[in-house]
Amino acid sequence: MSGDSADTQNAGDLVRNSSLYREFQAEREEILKHKWIESEKAGYDIGFEQALTDWIVNHRAKWRRTRQTTGG
Repeated sequence: MSGDSADTQNAGDLVRNSSLYREFQAEREEILKHKWIESEKAGYDIGFEQALTDWIVNHRAKWRRTRQTTGG
């Protein structure tokens, strides 16, 4: 059984260290910041889905371009 645990640990490390996962985490952080800012403006919690949709429509493309030019 200890081999299974080590394999699971290694797989988890591989995922956490992948560039795709790091990009996902960075994007998630931006969405959460956007959610906080927009919720403060609205005076109530707008919820993750609304923040996600608004961020994708209004900010994602520019954020991605900036990350590509600055190297993330």
